[in-house]
Amino acid sequence: MLVNEFDFDLPRELIASRPAEPRESARLLRVSPPDSFSDFHISDLPDLLRPDDLLVFNDTRVIPARLFGKRGEAAVEATLFKAVGINRWEALVKNARRLHEGDAVFFRPPTDPEAEPLKADVLGRGENGTVILEFDADSSELFSLLEKYGVMPLPPYIHREKTEYGEDVKNYQTIFARHPGAVAAPTAGLHFTEGLLKKIAEKGIESVRITLHVGGGTFLPVKVEDTKDHVMHAEFGHIGQNEADVINRAKQNGRRVVSVGTTALRLLESAADENGVVHPFNGETDIFITPGYKFRAIDALFTNFHLPCSTLFMLVSAFCGTECMKKAYAHAIGERYRFFSYGDACFLENE
Repeated sequence: MLVNEFDFDLPRELIASRPAEPRESARLLRVSPPDSFSDFHISDLPDLLRPDDLLVFNDTRVIPARLFGKRGEAAVEATLFKAVGINRWEALVKNARRLHEGDAVFFRPPTDPEAEPLKADVLGRGENGTVILEFDADSSELFSLLEKYGVMPLPPYIHREKTEYGEDVKNYQTIFARHPGAVAAPTAGLHFTEGLLKKIAEKGIESVRITLHVGGGTFLPVKVEDTKDHVMHAEFGHIGQNEADVINRAKQNGRRVVSVGTTALRLLESAADENGVVHPFNGETDIFITPGYKFRAIDALFTNFHLPCSTLFMLVSAFCGTECMKKAYAHAIGERYRFFSYGDACFLENE
């Protein structure tokens, strides 16, 4: 399929730079193919779910993967992209041409330029112009060091000054984040609060948590003209035996499996066999879902609004149909919904 089939015009002012407050006040568009669209708020979600639904959350934890430093006098800004070894990370670097194998980069907290630096050596180049960095730190301490030296790796369409990232430490992390390793948030989960989860539980709706460490590739544009030529980035995921059993019991009993976010969906579909049975999973997935894909594990999807021509808009188009999703997004634009990571959400049902 041609990538431009997934294009649409989005007014810049509809891109959210901060989340709705309170979170439950964000808007929610219910989409039922082929062309039924209903306007709600996140607070209405418990009433839109069925009492026997099973919600599947992604409990990955975002690490402060954006770093500011220097090589000599040259400024270096790096966003960690993917772990490639002990203390080794593939990173997206602004002005990467400045860095060469053997260079040393010294990172400091943006709010404390006099702090002792965190040193990283340049080992070489990765794919897509990335740089391989090896940090001079004990491997057991690297994540805690990033909490001090790094800031949250917001998408490129959200601008912050170096000293303005404090609010994102909380805002860009789900309340059920547990396992550190993501360099982008599973943004559908950002809408959930303790109060919302309590209302869902009071209706008897069950939930389960799996882990997909969202990679920086989620920010990379699709650069090919045809989807068949696109190489999807790989991300590490884990589904335990207990979680797989809960999901499979729900499916055997005819209950809906509702994925909270496209990241949980991609992991579930990677772990499911042709009969829809979800197996324990521990490894990388580079599944790329486009229209024509037959979904095996999920029955409904709660997700944010995605970028034009992105792999995520292709995924939701596969779930509800491209024309349906274009109409849904046109409706959302007309009603002034807020888009992308800190924006509003939609609840997609295809039955």
